[in-house]
Amino acid sequence: MNFTSSTFIVVTALFTGMLVCMESGRRLGAAEQRRSPEGTQKGLSAVEGAVFALLGLLIAFTFSGAATRFEARRQLIGQEANAIGTAYLRIDTLPKSAQQELRDLFRRYLDARIAHYKHLDRQSETAALAKKELALQGEIWSKAVAATTINGTPPSTAMLMLPALNEMIDITTTRAVATQNHPPRIIFIMLCGLSLLSALLAGYGMSRGKRSPLHVITFAAIISFTVYVILDLEYPRRGLVRVDTADNVLVELLQGMK
Repeated sequence: MNFTSSTFIVVTALFTGMLVCMESGRRLGAAEQRRSPEGTQKGLSAVEGAVFALLGLLIAFTFSGAATRFEARRQLIGQEANAIGTAYLRIDTLPKSAQQELRDLFRRYLDARIAHYKHLDRQSETAALAKKELALQGEIWSKAVAATTINGTPPSTAMLMLPALNEMIDITTTRAVATQNHPPRIIFIMLCGLSLLSALLAGYGMSRGKRSPLHVITFAAIISFTVYVILDLEYPRRGLVRVDTADNVLVELLQGMK
């Protein structure tokens, strides 16, 4: 089962659960009101306000964090494109005899990097591509170091080429960490649990007046859809909200190398 399907099932279950909780809360409130018409309203507003405020705070926290991480991942793609492009241009500073081989290695390396994130949801392919990238990084580095030590090569060549290569290699670790950077699972469990509890309290509060199906469905739908968007932003390579369009800068860079 892919990510989109599993997320849809979770959100649908949350929506259904909220409807059930609201109806259960309404029935509990109606039963309590029949037993004690005056007592059902005492002190409830403070409890409801605290729970709904906590739900709003948690939604704002998780949504803001997911959006920030989404944007950070997009920016890292641009940073990697700049790092690779800079290192590629500095090949011109190396002796002519070493340039063509390094350019070929760069093209293979960039092609592997594009494929890595294109197939990120396929673990076996991703692992194989990661090994290929590491091998290419080592080969590029060793060839570049050897080229800077050729007789007649100015010392400034190494000062220009090697830091650029180092930045190109380092950004791969930064992107890998960013891909795995998500809130603890307990945060999402708490968000869903608090949504269900809020639905129960909302249903309980509705027992004091006429039930409105429109308000019931709207409340459950808005909360469920917000949770769905948060999850989609957290995993932008697997859901409907995608960061793939930012990969075009890497594709264009590869095309410019040919």
